[in-house]
Amino acid sequence: MLETLNIPTVFTHKTGHEYALKQDETDALKSFRNQFHIPKDTHGNPLIYMTGNSLGLQPKQTKGYVNQELDDWANLGVEGHTTGKTPWLPYHEFLTEAMAKIVGAKPIEIVVMNTLTANLHFMMVSFYQPTKTRYKILIESDAFPSDKYAVESQLRHHGFDDKDGLILWQPRENEELLRYEDLERILEKEGDSIALILIGGVNYYTGQFFDLKRITSLGHQHGCKVGFDCAHAAGNTKLELHDSGADFAAWCSYKYLNSGPGSLAGCFVHERHAHNKDLNRFTGWWSHNKKTRFNMRDEFDQLPGAEGWQLSNPPILSMAAIKASLDLFETVGMEKLIAKSKKLTSYFEFLLNQLGEDTIRIITPTNPDERGCQLSIQVRNADKSLHDKLTEAGIISDWREPDVIRCAPTPFYNSFEDVYLLVEKLKSILNHNQLKA
Repeated sequence: MLETLNIPTVFTHKTGHEYALKQDETDALKSFRNQFHIPKDTHGNPLIYMTGNSLGLQPKQTKGYVNQELDDWANLGVEGHTTGKTPWLPYHEFLTEAMAKIVGAKPIEIVVMNTLTANLHFMMVSFYQPTKTRYKILIESDAFPSDKYAVESQLRHHGFDDKDGLILWQPRENEELLRYEDLERILEKEGDSIALILIGGVNYYTGQFFDLKRITSLGHQHGCKVGFDCAHAAGNTKLELHDSGADFAAWCSYKYLNSGPGSLAGCFVHERHAHNKDLNRFTGWWSHNKKTRFNMRDEFDQLPGAEGWQLSNPPILSMAAIKASLDLFETVGMEKLIAKSKKLTSYFEFLLNQLGEDTIRIITPTNPDERGCQLSIQVRNADKSLHDKLTEAGIISDWREPDVIRCAPTPFYNSFEDVYLLVEKLKSILNHNQLKA
C-alpha cells in the first residue's frame, strides 16, 4: 500500500477589496467576531487588531462569567466552594476536557494551574534529572527569553555552568528557520550528554511550528526527556500532545486562548507518567487525594495524572475568564478554527507577496502545516519607525528586535477585510516613505 502524502492545502486568492468582503460574507465563523470586544481608536472606529499572538481579545461573555463568581462570593462567602453555580472546589476540572481537546491530549494529561514559566520550572523539577555525565539542556537558539532564563537557572541550581550546559539548536548562516537535520547532528554528537530538550511549539519570532512528534522521537532515541513550551501554539495550531509522545508541555492562556493578561497556564504530562509516584516533584495540598484532602493530618497521597503537579487551590476569577473563552472553543472546535486560520493567513501572505520580494520578506514558513496564523515580516531598510506608523494608522501589530513585525490574523475575531486594510495601509506608508526619499 502506498503511503498517503500529507500535501498542504493550496489556496487561490484575488486582489481587491471586493474579494475580501466576499470572503467575509461566506465565512462560516463570521458571527464570532461579534462575540469579542474590538478595541477602538479615539474616534470610535475599530482598530485592526493583529496581536492575538501576544494578548487575545476579551470575549464579551467573560464579564458575565467573572461576575457570577463575584456574586457567589458576595452572597455565599466560603460556601461558594461547594454550593455556587460553578463550585470553586472542583473549578479547575470544568476546564480540563475543553483544554484537552484544544491541545490534543487526554483529560488525565491536562491541568490548568500557575503561570507558564512557573509550570516549566515545576516540570523541570520532575523531568530534568541531571547526572555528572548527562546534564545538558537543548533549546532553540532564539527561544523565548523566559525559557532561556529558566533553563539557565535550572543548570545553575544543579551546580552546572549555564554556558557549558546549554546547547543551542541554531539556524544555518543567512537563514532564520531551523532544520531537523541539524538537530539530528547535534544529538548524534552530544545526545549522551543531554538530559532535556525543551523547544517552543511555535517559535515566537519566526512563527515556525515544529514537528513535536519528530523532535520527541529523536530525543527519546538518545535517552533525553522532551518538553515543549506551547505558548504560541495552543489555540493556534493542531497540537497533538498525546500522540507526540512528549514527556510534558506548558502554555499560557492569554494569547490565542483569550483568557486575559497574566491569566493561568495549562500543563500537560503524558499519561505514561500518570501513576509514577517515584518522579521527583514539588507538592502541595492540591496534589493530594481529593477524597482525603481536608482530613488535614493524613500522610501525602499523590493524585494521578497532571493534577498531581498542583500545589494550591486555584484563583477562581482567573479560571472564570478562561472558562468563558474555552466555552467558545467548545462551540466551534479547533478543526474549523484551523481551517479558517489557514485560509486567512494564506490570504495575508498572498497580499504581502504582491508588494514584491524587494520590499517585503516573510520569514515564517510558507507551508501552512509548518506555521500557525502568525506571519513575521521583514521590510527592507525599515526600522521600528515603520511599526510606529502602522500603529498611528490603526494597525495593532508588534515589533520584535532587530527587524521583525509580527502580525497574527486570528480566526475567531479577525476578518479578511482586516487583512486587506492592513496591507493597504502598509502599502500606503511604504509609498509615502519612497516619495520622501
